[in-house]
Amino acid sequence: MHIHFIAIGGSAMHNLAIALKRKGYHVTGSDDEILDPSKSRLEREGILPTHEGWDPSLITESLSAVILGMHAREDNPELLKAKAIGVPIYSYPEYLYEASKDKIRIVIGGSHGKTTITSMILHASKKLGIALDYMVGAQLEGYDCMVQITDAAKYILLEGDEYLSSPIDRRPKFHLYKPHIALLSGIAWDHINVFPTFDNYVDQFRIFIQSIEPHGSLVYNAKDSEIMGLVHESQTIKATRALAYETPSFEVIEAGTSLQLNGASYPLQIFGDHNVQNLMGAMLVSEQMGIPKEKFLEAMSDFTGAGKRLQKVVSNESFVMYKDFAHSPSKLKATTQAVKQQYKERPLIACMELHTFSSLKKEFLPQYFNSMQNADMALVYFNPKVLAHKKLEPITKEDVLQGFGGSITVVNDTQEVYAFVREKVTKPCALLMMSSGTFDGIDFDALGEELLKAMH
Repeated sequence: MHIHFIAIGGSAMHNLAIALKRKGYHVTGSDDEILDPSKSRLEREGILPTHEGWDPSLITESLSAVILGMHAREDNPELLKAKAIGVPIYSYPEYLYEASKDKIRIVIGGSHGKTTITSMILHASKKLGIALDYMVGAQLEGYDCMVQITDAAKYILLEGDEYLSSPIDRRPKFHLYKPHIALLSGIAWDHINVFPTFDNYVDQFRIFIQSIEPHGSLVYNAKDSEIMGLVHESQTIKATRALAYETPSFEVIEAGTSLQLNGASYPLQIFGDHNVQNLMGAMLVSEQMGIPKEKFLEAMSDFTGAGKRLQKVVSNESFVMYKDFAHSPSKLKATTQAVKQQYKERPLIACMELHTFSSLKKEFLPQYFNSMQNADMALVYFNPKVLAHKKLEPITKEDVLQGFGGSITVVNDTQEVYAFVREKVTKPCALLMMSSGTFDGIDFDALGEELLKAMH
């Protein structure tokens, strides 16, 4: 098999390229720009393109398939040649489906919690020795590639992203996987650039439910009103096993959480309603893979979280700092609530960056109203240059203040973020830095160490 990747440097694409190389396929690729970590990882595997740019001569009739990344454009010269000579062309999710036709497909969908739930199932399966192929949307500790496709595994676990499949396939990725076991964690409007209304966004999850294989199962969050509405209206559910989960009662302990099941106590390192709720969904999915609930909870005792999801940076007896990928309103609310619940005796300082397309849209800002109300002190940062780069209408500090509500501080300069944190962090307290970016250059590890030293 010779597979060629158009836009091989993407975060998802390069992981799939590495997975197929390890499977024994001949892999080539191209891109107009490849940055680290993709660049060094492709180089280690021996599949880094020799030069940047597009080269139609790489597209020949000897190719088994072309996989097209979102970064490529519709007029890409390699894509046009592949079409002209009839080479099979797949989007990233289409190829994952093709590669898993003979497996039991498990797809984790929802606006939030996908990576965490996927990571939990992966963690338990690995500890219990269950062969599992996978695709996860974030780099996880202990894994050097976030895609694995083998011939031996009975199951494949797929993180079901609702974003578009490719430049020539505008369907959401999770519509293409046709799960035997599906999970929906919650619905909160996201990707406003693709789904202009909330109703249109909800429709994508309706279609996902309808895509479940006959006699498959749907694990769903019974506390999410939008999902409950879809479950109640869906005719598909009649031929589908529907399994509800919600947040169980639990005890906050110093190390995290203590959970009770059938009279036994299970200490966990995760914390917060949202994370414990995610755990219940992961447990029900794992049970359908033959993992008893008790075995699952035992295996989760040393799970500390998914990459960049409520990740502890530094801590001592009176100070703790976390970083988190949170950027949407629902994620901000859940993350700040979780940290405040765990450290309720300490002031919580929460900082977030408006960085994604949706978050920087003026008409979307009201969705953030009261999303940081659990913080004792809150800051929101945005860079006007990013809006210009994304060709978005400018927003003002007043727009952000009005959108978020409450007594938040809004700044436009990274140095102002540093100044705010250095002023507000005292003993004892908890600091939470939330962004899908870096606040334009903040080294969270270095900042954490600086704050620890300043306390001595």
